[in-house]
Amino acid sequence: MPPGGAGGTGGAPRGVSGWIWAIGGAVAASAIWASVMFATGAFSSEPGADLAGYSYTDDLCAATSMTPFKNADFTVEANRATTGSDPATANPQHSGSQQDAVDTMWCNTSLKAKNASSSGYSSTWLYSTLTLHKKTDPGPEFAAGYRAYEKQASSIDYQVESVTGIGDEAYLVTQKKKDGGTDGTYVILGVRDGWMTYQSTWSNYASSSSSGTQPTGDEVATMLKTSARETLQRLRGSGSR
Repeated sequence: MPPGGAGGTGGAPRGVSGWIWAIGGAVAASAIWASVMFATGAFSSEPGADLAGYSYTDDLCAATSMTPFKNADFTVEANRATTGSDPATANPQHSGSQQDAVDTMWCNTSLKAKNASSSGYSSTWLYSTLTLHKKTDPGPEFAAGYRAYEKQASSIDYQVESVTGIGDEAYLVTQKKKDGGTDGTYVILGVRDGWMTYQSTWSNYASSSSSGTQPTGDEVATMLKTSARETLQRLRGSGSR
């Protein structure tokens, strides 16, 4: 009979300790575990996206706070179709897109001042966009995107200032006409919170024959900041920082 007895051919050779076989099994198990971890990205050196508790919504308009604008006597323009009818004419209009790298959402709303007359032309729009950056941190380039307005060479100057108390960082861009014209107001508010970026833009024009007082840039800035705080609070999930 061969060394090791009748069962020797199926077991460890005599004189070879069983712990060698145990090590072999552990190595095999470790290899399987490592394969799973690599497949799930557990060993990836890339940082995970810090979405600060925000998630995708297919209707940014529903979450947008209109209270500051209503308090300033603006209403959603009534002579446009309501949401749910033809998307091309609905007011407000909303859309969104989910992709591997980014989720994007936008909302456009046409507003009308309560004291506006029908004899003159006026147009007021509030444009809002929100982007969830799932692959790349927008932080290093965020400020530069808004500071670039100050470098534009045109008949319009832009004043850029940082805003505190909204997200990780925020910037306000106000259009200043060099000729002193006051027929319109254009103000942008950009906010970054983690890897989420949000922008709301107020665009207003009123012809010289329009009646009523249009809000100043400072008044619009206050409305945008108040709306942004309330909107982002609604959009932020319970798991936010």
